[in-house]
Amino acid sequence: MVNAQFAVARSREAILATNKVLRNTYMLLSMTLLFSAAMAGVSMAINAPYMGFLPLLVAFALIFAINKLKNSGWGIVLVFAFTGILGFALGPVIGFYMQVPGGNEAVMTSVGLTGLIFLSLSGYTLTTQKDFSFMRGFLFTGLMVIIGAMLLMFVGSFFGFYISGLQLALSAAIVILMSGFILFDTSRIIHGGETNYIMATVSLYLDIYNLFVALLHLVGIFGGDD
Repeated sequence: MVNAQFAVARSREAILATNKVLRNTYMLLSMTLLFSAAMAGVSMAINAPYMGFLPLLVAFALIFAINKLKNSGWGIVLVFAFTGILGFALGPVIGFYMQVPGGNEAVMTSVGLTGLIFLSLSGYTLTTQKDFSFMRGFLFTGLMVIIGAMLLMFVGSFFGFYISGLQLALSAAIVILMSGFILFDTSRIIHGGETNYIMATVSLYLDIYNLFVALLHLVGIFGGDD
């Protein structure tokens, strides 16, 4: 009887802890998405040039710093720096699409689709409480394949090597992969795989960011703007 009561008490504590992580994660995620959008707006307003891989390298370094300081207030500061840099780097890309005919519609459609996909998949996971940890191997393999394809495109660009349709296929693959990561990362929070809301925010932010960029490219292509 005592063991049963202890198990129930621990179960309640786990539920409360999970709910706290979820609440803090979605609150911080909302603020960082808004901040990232604001930084993209600033980038567009000052006509910032496309900065290539530099922001990605800085963001990659910040991820390590965030992981080191995830249990302190500095972790939150670094999260805003991380999302701000990526948002600023996204400004020239959005600006490019908005300058071509139908570009505004492409951007707004991509924003809407990103929000719809994220809310639908994350909401489904929260409602069903389904454990998507079984997707770990598939997602890791998919991520390695995409990174390999991106490196192939990058190296090939120096030698005039180009595979027709590879960018389209890559963008479609990223949409599928990020959708899987949304399910996986949300599931990890629910089932205790991620107990730090700062790291959970970084994971979901990257899912949304990459999903939006891939959708923007796809919508631009099918809209005849790329």
